[in-house]
Amino acid sequence: MRPRITIACAVLAALTAGIALAADVTGKWTGQMNGPDGAGMSMTFQFKQDGTKLTGTVEGPGGEMQIQNGKVEGDKIWFTVSFDGGGGKMKIAHEGTIKGDQITLNVRMEGGPGPGGGPGPITLKRTK
Repeated sequence: MRPRITIACAVLAALTAGIALAADVTGKWTGQMNGPDGAGMSMTFQFKQDGTKLTGTVEGPGGEMQIQNGKVEGDKIWFTVSFDGGGGKMKIAHEGTIKGDQITLNVRMEGGPGPGGGPGPITLKRTK
């Protein structure tokens, strides 16, 4: 019986350590994204993390959008935002990696007029 308890405690300790090592992105982050004309657009991300669940807002030239389907696991982050792009509903998927006070996001647009794709990667820095 003791070996089972010892193994169970070891597994619980390993899981707890893994959760403790997960990044906490709660707070304000800013970055520059390439616009359709190639000019940079200032973006502000306000993240709220609760365990692995991520909520918050993204604010840019077009206004504020709510983060949907957000998740943080270890050093990985992903979420979507949606808005009416004039030519139809557009969904923008963000997926990236967290390294300290920096997040590198790959941004991909889905729906709306024109071909898919996106503006390329965006680097966010934590605002202190």
